[in-house]
Amino acid sequence: MTSEHAAPTESRTAADTVALAQIVARQRAEMDRLRHLAAMSAVLEQAKGVVMALTGCSPGAAEKELQRRAGTGGRTVLEECWITLGSLAPPGGAAPEPELAVLAESVVPSSRDAAADEGSAALGALGRELVPVTTPQELACCLLEHLAPQVDADAVMIYARLPAGGLELVGHAGIDDTFAAQWHRIPPLSGVAALEALRAGEPRWLEDVAADRKRYLLIGGPTDRWGSRAWLPVPTGASPSVCIGILRTRSGPFSASARTHLQGAVRLCAGRLRAFRTDLKAGAGAAAAEALQAVFEALPGAAMLLTPLPGASGVIDDYRIDAATAQASDVVGGAGPELVGRRFQEACPALAGEPLWQGLHGALTTGEPYESEPFAHQEVVDGVAELSTYTLRAARLGEGLFVTWVRHGSSDRQEQRLADVQRLGSLGWASWNLVTHEATWSSQVFELLGRDPGEGPVRLTDLPGLALPEDVPALARAIGELLGGSRPFDVPFRVRTADGLRHLRAVAEAVPDAAGRPVEVHGVVQDLTAQRSAELALMESERAVLSQHDVLRAERALAGRLQHALLPLPTRPVRLAGLRVEVAYLPAQSGTHVGGDWFSAIELPDGDALFVVGDVAGHGIDAVATMAQLRFTAKGMVITGSSLTGALARLNTLLLHSRDSHGTATMVLARYSPAERRLVWAQAGHPPPLLLRGGRAHYLDRPRGILIGASTTPDFAEAECALAPGDRVLLYTDGLVERPTEGLDQGLKRLSSAVLSHHTDEPGSLAPLLAAMLEGDRRDDVCVLDIRVPEDPQ
Repeated sequence: MTSEHAAPTESRTAADTVALAQIVARQRAEMDRLRHLAAMSAVLEQAKGVVMALTGCSPGAAEKELQRRAGTGGRTVLEECWITLGSLAPPGGAAPEPELAVLAESVVPSSRDAAADEGSAALGALGRELVPVTTPQELACCLLEHLAPQVDADAVMIYARLPAGGLELVGHAGIDDTFAAQWHRIPPLSGVAALEALRAGEPRWLEDVAADRKRYLLIGGPTDRWGSRAWLPVPTGASPSVCIGILRTRSGPFSASARTHLQGAVRLCAGRLRAFRTDLKAGAGAAAAEALQAVFEALPGAAMLLTPLPGASGVIDDYRIDAATAQASDVVGGAGPELVGRRFQEACPALAGEPLWQGLHGALTTGEPYESEPFAHQEVVDGVAELSTYTLRAARLGEGLFVTWVRHGSSDRQEQRLADVQRLGSLGWASWNLVTHEATWSSQVFELLGRDPGEGPVRLTDLPGLALPEDVPALARAIGELLGGSRPFDVPFRVRTADGLRHLRAVAEAVPDAAGRPVEVHGVVQDLTAQRSAELALMESERAVLSQHDVLRAERALAGRLQHALLPLPTRPVRLAGLRVEVAYLPAQSGTHVGGDWFSAIELPDGDALFVVGDVAGHGIDAVATMAQLRFTAKGMVITGSSLTGALARLNTLLLHSRDSHGTATMVLARYSPAERRLVWAQAGHPPPLLLRGGRAHYLDRPRGILIGASTTPDFAEAECALAPGDRVLLYTDGLVERPTEGLDQGLKRLSSAVLSHHTDEPGSLAPLLAAMLEGDRRDDVCVLDIRVPEDPQ
C-alpha cells in the first residue's frame, strides 16, 4: 500500500520540479532579454547624448537623426549608435567632427544588392552581440565567433598602442595563452604591419606570405601557420590607438566584400573599445590618485602635477591639478590635497598670463623643459603679505606636466641681477689682491678673453700678455701707472680667441691702504667688438659713398656735356612748315644721373615737318648714348623715305641687336603736311599727344604700338589728325605727368586742366604750364614740344 501511494507522489514531485525549472528558465531568459534591452537602451542614450552635444538638438530630434543616418547608410539603429560613439575623439585628443554621419558612410554601401543586404544583416547581428561585451578579451571572442563564417577568420588579436610607441596585446581569440604570451608586447620597430596601420590610419592586407615576409616582421609565429592576415586600425579619433588583427590559415587575398565587412565590423567596435578605456581609467583612477598624492606629500619644495584640459576646438584651455606638495600653498594658498582636482587658472590666476602660459604649452608639445624668467609674486607668510621672487620650471611627465617653483632669496636675486648686468652689457668683473697675489674673475671675463677657466685668472701685470702685440705697450703702461700712482685707466685692446678677433675695453682702479699704497685692484672688462665692427663698417661705407659720389658726379658731368652737345635747345620759338614750335627740356633735380629724354623738330626736304619725342629707360652715359643713336637714326630713316611705322620697326630691330643699346625706349613720331594741315603720327608705348582746340583739350586716340626693344615681332600702326588754325598740340615725355603718389591717368588729367588754365598765344607760354605741373623736386627728365597752328590772317 505504501509503495502504491509513493509512486504517484514521486511522479507529481518530478513534474513539479520540471515545471519549476521551466519557469526559472523562462524567467532567466526574460531577465537576460531585459538586461540586453537595457544595455541596448544605454547604448542608444549615449549616442543620442553625443548627437545632442554636437548639434544642440533635443533628445527626440537626436533619436530621429540617428534613425535617419541608419536608414541612409542601410544600417540598424544599434549599428549607427556604435559608429557614432566610436567616432568620438578620445579624451585629450582632437575635437570631433560635427558631421559624424560622414564618418559612417564607408561602413555599408548605400547601393543595395543581395550581398550588401546579407553583410548588413551580419553587421546588425554583430552590433547586438557587442552590447553585453565588457572586456577586450570578450570582444576578441565575439569578433571571432562573428567573423569565422563571414571571412574565414581563424584568430583575432587586439593590440593597443603604448605611450612609448610599442604595442600591447589586450585581447585574443583562436590562439592559446602560450601563444598570446609570446606576442604580448611588440616593440616600436619598423616593418610591423599593425604599427604601420595605426600610423597611416589605413588597413594593411597581408595576402602573400612570400612577399609579406620580405616587407614586414610578421606577427603570429611561423609563417606557414597563417596564410593571410589583415591589420585594421580602429577609428577612435584623429590618431587611432587600437589595431585589430584577423588571421586566417587559408592563403589568398581577402575579397572586396570581406574587406568591406571587416572594415564595418572594426568600426562598430570603436564605441565598445572607447567604453573599455573609460571604465579602466575610472577603476584605477582613485587608487592611482591617492598613491600619486602620497608621493607628492613627501617631495620637498612647491610642486604640482598638471593634466591638460583641451576645449571643444582641441586647444588647451586649462590644466587640472592632479597632485600638489604641501609647500605649494606658499605659492597659491591652501594645502596640497585641497588643490587636487582644481583648475590651474582658478588656483593660480596671477600665473595664468603670457609668456608663462606659452611656456607650459611649449614644454607639453615639444618635450623641452621650460624655465621662466624670475617674477614677483605676493605670498602670505605667517599672516603677513610678502613680495617674493620665483622661477617656474616645467617638464613633461607622460601626458602631463611636472611643475616646480624655485623661490629666490635676497642673495640669489643680487647674484641674478649681477649676472644679468654682465650678460646684457657684455662685460665681466675682475679683482686682484696685490698683497696675497690672488686674482678673482667672473665667468664672463674668462669668456671675453677666450681663456679656459680651468687655467685660472692671470696676475694684473701679466694681463698685457693676452693682448695682440701691437696693443701690449699701451696696456702695460696703463697698468704701471695704476700700480705706481694709483691712477685709474680706461684702455682699449684686442685679443684673438677661438671665435676670432675681439675688441675689448679694460677699466680699473686701485684701492689704497692707510699709507696710500695700492693693495687691491678692481676692474671691468667689456666687449666692444660689435660697436667697433659697426664703426669700421660705417667708415668703410662712408669711403665707398664718397668714392661712388665722385664717380657719379663725374659721370653726370660727362653725360650732361654729351647731352648738350647732342641735343641743342633753341632759345626762341622756331618756324617749321608754317607751324610755330617751342621746345622745353628740364633735367631731373633729384639723383645724380642724366636721363635719356630727347626731341627732334626738323623740316623735311619735301616741306613737311617731322616731330619726335622719346624717352630711353634708365639714366647715365648708357642712356645718353642710346638716345643719340635713336634720335639721329629716326631722323635719317624718315628723311630717306621710311614711313613712321617702318622707322619704328627698324629702330626696334636696331635696339634689340645692338650690343651697346640700353634696354627699351618709348617714342612718338609725327609728320605734318602743311598743304593739307594733316598730322600723321605713330607711337611706341608713349603717352598720347594732347590737342587743344576751341577752348577744349583732349588726347588723341593712340594707335597700336609697344615699347621699342621689348619684342621681336612688334605691331605698329599710324593715326591721322586734321589740324585747324588755332590748334595747339603738345608732345611730351612721361616726366611731365608722372608723380610717385598718383597714377598716370591722374597725371594726364592734371595736364589737360593745366593747359586750359595757362593757355596763351604769346611766346614763352610753356613756362607757366611747366611751373604748374612740376611742383617740388623732379625725379625724371621732362621734354615738351609745343606745336601751334597759326590763325588765318583776316
